[in-house]
Amino acid sequence: MATVGERLSSARVRAFIGRDEELAHFARALAGDPQAPFAFYLSGPGGIGKSTLLRRLTDHARAAGRPLLELDGRFVSRDPADFERVAASFLTVPGTVLFLDSFEHCQWLESWLWQRFLPRAAADTLVVLAGRLAPQPQWAADPAWAGLLHVSELGQFTEEQARSLLTTAQVLPELRERVLRFAGGNPLALSLAAASGMADWTREEVWAPSADVLRTLLSGLIGEVPTAAHRRALELAAQAYSTSEELLAAVLPEEDAHPLFTWLRDLPFMESSHRGLHPHDAARETLAADLRWRAPNAFVTMRRRLAEEYLRILREAPEERVWTVTDELFYLFREGEMVARLRTFSREDEVHDRPLHPDDLDTVLRMAEQTEGPASAELVRYWARRQPQAFSVYRLVSTGRIVAFTARLALPAPADPEDLAADPVVAAAWEYAEAAGPVRPGEHIGVSRFSVYPERYQVPSRVIDLSSSRAQAESARARGRAYGFAVWRDAETWSARVKGSLADTGARPRVGEHTYGLFAVDWRQVPVETWLRHFIAATAVPTRAGPSGVSRAAFDQAVRDALTHWRDAGAFAACALLRTRLAADFGEPVEELRALLRGSVDDLARDPRGVRARDAVTAGYFSGAPTQEAAARRLGLPYGTYRRHLRQGLDLLSEALWRLELHGPGPE
Repeated sequence: MATVGERLSSARVRAFIGRDEELAHFARALAGDPQAPFAFYLSGPGGIGKSTLLRRLTDHARAAGRPLLELDGRFVSRDPADFERVAASFLTVPGTVLFLDSFEHCQWLESWLWQRFLPRAAADTLVVLAGRLAPQPQWAADPAWAGLLHVSELGQFTEEQARSLLTTAQVLPELRERVLRFAGGNPLALSLAAASGMADWTREEVWAPSADVLRTLLSGLIGEVPTAAHRRALELAAQAYSTSEELLAAVLPEEDAHPLFTWLRDLPFMESSHRGLHPHDAARETLAADLRWRAPNAFVTMRRRLAEEYLRILREAPEERVWTVTDELFYLFREGEMVARLRTFSREDEVHDRPLHPDDLDTVLRMAEQTEGPASAELVRYWARRQPQAFSVYRLVSTGRIVAFTARLALPAPADPEDLAADPVVAAAWEYAEAAGPVRPGEHIGVSRFSVYPERYQVPSRVIDLSSSRAQAESARARGRAYGFAVWRDAETWSARVKGSLADTGARPRVGEHTYGLFAVDWRQVPVETWLRHFIAATAVPTRAGPSGVSRAAFDQAVRDALTHWRDAGAFAACALLRTRLAADFGEPVEELRALLRGSVDDLARDPRGVRARDAVTAGYFSGAPTQEAAARRLGLPYGTYRRHLRQGLDLLSEALWRLELHGPGPE
């Protein structure tokens, strides 16, 4: 009896149409023809059939008994060393065939692949790349690669191939002409039209490669969405980089995630990977545009809920997941002006970052002296000795050459006199902090102290983009961070760039021959989640505040932080809630704040609708449960249901305490 894999392969063979030239070239290579290509590069726009052809070639290689290595560019690390670790068998196991789909998502690796990775391939290996962008011209034109590289720009199906696809898909003969007029030779449009069943359609349109066509096709495919919950699940999948059942449960805690995930997975335009579900790129763009037009408030609400969940994951994720979550968060806001710049790439100038290695120090010091002078270089040496972990070194992906470095310092209170004497910039940061709102024991400040890229010194670049995203992720995960500071030499220019997100302190400390601008944000007044959300959406950070100067958003975050630190006496004693007017008159601030929080949580149960909310907050923060999942088990609740009650409890608690902050304990 055939295995499931064999049955899937047979089905793909029956359904596959065209691409005879590509199949023939690959068959010669599999057979060991010494004149056949070693590398195959498939390019073309979304929906043209690259992934379908790649899967067919994979079946051929598997049938030939070749070892397979299948990678997805959407999940490839920026660091070539990570790629090499994942693809190690390609360099060591003869006969391995490497398939890399969605190459446009890791195009920055292209030069490195041609120059440094592929030439080290084991004997009899083959590689197939598929992406939207054509290869760089120099590789196709390079005489050394001329006999080894076969480039195919996939085109639309001929009329004969299109008719064959519709016949294979069992589209009724009387409907085929209508489908052809509508979908032309575009493989995705043909497949979606065939899958959607056009019997109920009355429109007779001529196909054009536009969003209107896909919108009509997707409408036919999805039909009447079964429930409002299914609609919300579709809105989530249209925006999230990848959709797992766990993400559905967290963002839609009031729904049963399993049937929603199963429904999404069965939609014909959904692709599956180890990280979850992904709508086909063309389908995603159409879905998102249609949802934004049809239900703009629902679209924004879903994006906000996804952002909140990503930020929660970011705070709690293990170190190895931090940058994955950060990328997913920025992807959510990819249409914003700043994020569009953050997530673009240059094939020639793409960089990746690594921690400072002792062997890098001489190069880093030369860069500092070249761009900022010997006095700054001495400070780099000072901080590299004091906080080597704060430094990141940036290398070109293509060659591995070091081109830049940054340093993000974490400085605990009280300020170290040696640091103040050594570095005028750090001294200015502490002076500002003391004047604006002293940093208490248990708190610290963060300073993005150096950003040195000699070839593009302190102008917008991938180095600044990556360092900025790293700093934001560190701020979201830090506990007890009072202030964040950024330092730029061209203070006036950067003041305009960061207006609305960072405050110009007015300090202009001097190091050697240069002065520097110092820009700050007080994380005790603006929660990092609020700041980051507005930063990546390119809107001004809200500044509305209560009587103590704290904003409502900052106050709500302070309540959550106080609960989070409930069992950590030191962290609780430094929590931001103690600096609000709420606690201004406490004789014993820590103990009285604890009593107020416990009493306010208990008061939630005065309303019968708040009993579950009270229980969820109590189990999550006061009971000693190590995780929220454990708290849910303690209450005997599904995790999604528990999260819904917890969210309601936190909202009710914050509202009650905010009233006390504004009006005190007396009548309003």
